[in-house]
Amino acid sequence: MADKIKEYSNGEVTIIWQAENCQHSEKCWRGLPGVFNYKERPWIKPEGGTTEEIIEQVKKCPSGALTYRMTSK
Repeated sequence: MADKIKEYSNGEVTIIWQAENCQHSEKCWRGLPGVFNYKERPWIKPEGGTTEEIIEQVKKCPSGALTYRMTSK
């Protein structure tokens, strides 16, 4: 079965979420609740933080379920 992968972009950075790798450590939404909110759908809203905040928070994901790439213009 292929991994379920979702992408969310603010125009500068794209957040990539691989659901099957998520360990639900809660670090993302506790660290940056304006972007990551498990109670809402979609649960990732990149417009809720700066590109720099998003990058720093995604780097803290212990499972690697969250990654990012810079959006090319």
